[in-house]
Amino acid sequence: MIVVAIIALATAGVSLALRDSDSTQLEREALRLSALLESGRAQSRTSGVPVLWRSTGSGFEFIGVAPTPGAADGLANTRSWLSDGTRVQITQPAGAAVLVLGPEPLIAAQRLMLLQGDRRLSLGTDGLAPFAVLPEGSTP
Repeated sequence: MIVVAIIALATAGVSLALRDSDSTQLEREALRLSALLESGRAQSRTSGVPVLWRSTGSGFEFIGVAPTPGAADGLANTRSWLSDGTRVQITQPAGAAVLVLGPEPLIAAQRLMLLQGDRRLSLGTDGLAPFAVLPEGSTP
């Protein structure tokens, strides 16, 4: 009986210690994308050239970014999602196919939804604040 109790406690501890890998991947993807969007926004402001972000079939790309010599992982490269099942939907501005990241310091409020199976996370900005993961139901 003591052995069974120890096994039950160990199993409970392991199951609590392990997070759901799908939600972890989606959170990681959202944080990665928000950092890249801010990087594109900063590059647009410093260069004075509009930078656009759009989703592709298996990832996303930045349009208007000049390639950086010697940078293998620059913004000019098309990027894939971390997980094959990741999809994105731009929800603000309504009907938009791309996000405009500058070059003005104040941009329009923008929001997108990352989807992975039945999980979803929102990213957005009010136009002044940086892109960030938003709580469900909030407005940027």
